Amino acid sequence: MSYEKRLADLGIVLPEPVAPVANYVPFVKVGELVHISGQISVDGSGGVKGVVGVELDLQEAVRAARLCAVNLIAQMKGAADGDLERVARVVKLNGFVQAGPDFIEIPQVINGASDLMVRVFGDAGRHARSAVGVYRLPLNFAVEVDAVVLLK
Repeated sequence: MSYEKRLADLGIVLPEPVAPVANYVPFVKVGELVHISGQISVDGSGGVKGVVGVELDLQEAVRAARLCAVNLIAQMKGAADGDLERVARVVKLNGFVQAGPDFIEIPQVINGASDLMVRVFGDAGRHARSAVGVYRLPLNFAVEVDAVVLLK
């Protein structure tokens, strides 16, 4: 089954890739390896903002991480010249959660991104990962995730 079909079956319509908000590019290709800049938990409705464990609960944070994954997939498609079938492997995700002082369920939050990668890309979506709680994220977004992806 194609990756585009899996996205459609999940009810996901990829947004236009998010433009950088500072002095960086959305992705850098080194051969067939693509380093994708951090994607925040933004969508057409404004996204998910706030401190997890203070203003947001675990489920809202998981949804935020999933939004990051959708934005990463949109960037992957751009890096692959519009052909998601060129994604050979999601190599690594780095997840950052804007966490309150008592919130420790950081890995469960980033599962929102990891689970979507596996649902869309199957075994090629299984990846190495870091999950880190941080004091603040850009523009007060709840979650940010970057990725390294191998293209065919």
